[in-house]
Amino acid sequence: MSEQDSATLPRAVTVNRGARPRAHRGTLLAGLGVLAFSFSFPATAWALEGFGPWTVTGLRGVLAAVLAGTCLAVNRVRLPDRRHWAGILTVAVGCVVGFPLLTTLALRTSSTAHSAVVIGLLPLATATASVVLTGVRPSRLFWWGAVAGAVAVVAFALEQSHGRPTVADAFLLGALLLCAAGYAEGGRLSRHMPGWQVIAWGVVAALPATALTLLVAVPSEPVHITAKAVTGMLYVAAVSQFAGFVVWYRGMALAGVARASQLQLAQPLVSLLWSALLVGERVPPVAPIAAAAVVLCILTTQRARE
Repeated sequence: MSEQDSATLPRAVTVNRGARPRAHRGTLLAGLGVLAFSFSFPATAWALEGFGPWTVTGLRGVLAAVLAGTCLAVNRVRLPDRRHWAGILTVAVGCVVGFPLLTTLALRTSSTAHSAVVIGLLPLATATASVVLTGVRPSRLFWWGAVAGAVAVVAFALEQSHGRPTVADAFLLGALLLCAAGYAEGGRLSRHMPGWQVIAWGVVAALPATALTLLVAVPSEPVHITAKAVTGMLYVAAVSQFAGFVVWYRGMALAGVARASQLQLAQPLVSLLWSALLVGERVPPVAPIAAAAVVLCILTTQRARE
């Protein structure tokens, strides 16, 4: 070994040792984000008991913007650089407007369990979007695990719907494509600014659209205020639309967008549990089998090197 190699070896070892805890911390934060998001569909179902779908979309966006704007003002955060605004608008369209609206419309005719499982395709879509946006290419083993997880989720969804796609599935497909772009772009931006600022500016940028939606929807949709509807609304506004993204985007920035996104393979199955406990839906008997397959795929993607 040359003298130059000896001099650079400790530094390389130090970098590798530093990268591993960073990735583990990112995985933990992303996992907390997945847990927070797993309540979103049951909470939306609760909100729909008292509000119309367009009202839910507009009100959750407006409430989240008030919360995010307050945080930005208190911390005296400066406006993002001009080069970041395209990404922030992608987050706004995908995660603040498109995904909430389309999933809420889907939940009018689809169960929370079925909707949650269809959205299980989101990790694969996010990983693909990440490759397009960042150029980072995960290993072949990673893709095998990601595709296998997506296949398991789709097979489970088709088994539950007897192999017939529905109108709700079309809404959910559009939702996951928009959300995947928002997730990938948000994860990329979180490498340049704190993750909470990414989603904060995203919900603030979407405020004109969400406020207009609310103003148009309230007169035309019936409102029945109940404790359950208000609880669901507050959750999707404060957590699903803001707080969950804070840890989610930070986790993706530390662990890598593609790798962190695969943790969401577990989200549909966790949502199934909440749908049974909170909404009273029946958990399908094949759910444990699907859960085992998904966990195996997650372990594969997390062990694969990018």
